[in-house]
Amino acid sequence: MAERLNLVFDLDGTLIDSARQIEDSANKVFLANGLAAFPQGVVRGFIGNGVKTLVGRLMAYQGLSPDAALQTDIVRDFIRIYEEAFDLTTLYPSAADALMALSATGHRLAICTNKPEGPSRAILRHFGLAKLFPVVIGGDTLPQHKPDPAPLLAALGALGAGKALFVGDSEVDADTAHAAGIPLALFTGGYRKSEPDRLGAKLIFDDHAALPRLIAHLLPRLQAAKSA
Repeated sequence: MAERLNLVFDLDGTLIDSARQIEDSANKVFLANGLAAFPQGVVRGFIGNGVKTLVGRLMAYQGLSPDAALQTDIVRDFIRIYEEAFDLTTLYPSAADALMALSATGHRLAICTNKPEGPSRAILRHFGLAKLFPVVIGGDTLPQHKPDPAPLLAALGALGAGKALFVGDSEVDADTAHAAGIPLALFTGGYRKSEPDRLGAKLIFDDHAALPRLIAHLLPRLQAAKSA
């Protein structure tokens, strides 16, 4: 029987395209607070380091003075809206089929994302994927969030012993994987800004349908690395 891997996935930009949903939720919250909405594309450029950082960057973009109380209110309202909003979020093509194939092969799956845990679980339920992910580490599950390695290491610890691979899409994910000493599989269709070959990934893919086959081919390399 082929060896099983612990496969930890990022969520936004890796399994789901949520940029339009995040932009819509941010605009609704800022408008509700008497602030301006954002030009198209601005919010997308700030995705990746969690909601608190996103809101802080958006406030700075608008030239607002640092205001901890206002930031806290916007973060709370954003999470409330975003946790129930799915109309502008889509799964990447073939992502669900790839996840089901990997799970059926015996690989153990987890989520490690900077999205808050509540909205993360909600989106997995919405797309019928919750049963595939017994472990979900969100941006508010621990005091630390990516690129600190603690969330990724917590996800791997919950899955149990075994060789591991982190699947992500961005510089944040690459930094997290490297800090944790875990090889990275990079999806090129997400929210990264750097060229893919600059992020030190063991595996680079642009189509989720190919992921089960690519992981199967990567396994001997992971085994050789462990025994070296």
